[in-house]
Amino acid sequence: MARNLKRIANMPSIRRMPLYLAELERLRVAGERWASTTRLAAERDIDPTQVRKDLALTGVVGQRKLGYPVEGAIRAIEEFLGWHRDREAFLVGAGHLGTALLGFQPRYRPGIRIVAAYDNDPARCGAELHGRPVRPLEDLVADARRLGIRVGIITTPDAAAQTVADRMVAGGVLAIWNFTSVALNVPDGVAVEYAGLRASLAMLSNRLQEREAAEAAAATEEVTP
Repeated sequence: MARNLKRIANMPSIRRMPLYLAELERLRVAGERWASTTRLAAERDIDPTQVRKDLALTGVVGQRKLGYPVEGAIRAIEEFLGWHRDREAFLVGAGHLGTALLGFQPRYRPGIRIVAAYDNDPARCGAELHGRPVRPLEDLVADARRLGIRVGIITTPDAAAQTVADRMVAGGVLAIWNFTSVALNVPDGVAVEYAGLRASLAMLSNRLQEREAAEAAAATEEVTP
């Protein structure tokens, strides 16, 4: 239980790591050798003290008046996130979202490499999407066991999500990246991360609504005699 509580406490820090990594990558491309806490904080409107606390989790050590070594910080964050080596993954759901993910080419290493897609639509099976084969869903379990796949990505309609998750677990998958809105039922020891597209959109819509309300209130004050 203590370990789980520690992981939960660190989740906000973990979610900020890719933001730091993206800025560090930009600094490396620009030829910079050092990254100040102030620079990393300002780019994402984060308190510098929080940046130091976050990076302390990775073990990277900064130097007074210089900041953090760019190369060392990139390496430390990648190792902390497990992005220093690629893990092969299967994607299920070769529709629009699945196709977009297959074509996604991030600037920095994402930690997973999708090697095949699966779908239950015969019209899609046998084709290639961004250089990866689309195979019948019925082959998923055997393929995952044979290749030792540990990561699964679900981009199916909600109705198929639990069935797909069950097949992934049966194939030995230990981590699932779920892009549906379904709360998956999986055994202990199988990690599930929810992409949260709807949750993100809800937050964005709420913030937009607040901004529009503030603008409307300001406009009313301007015309009030």
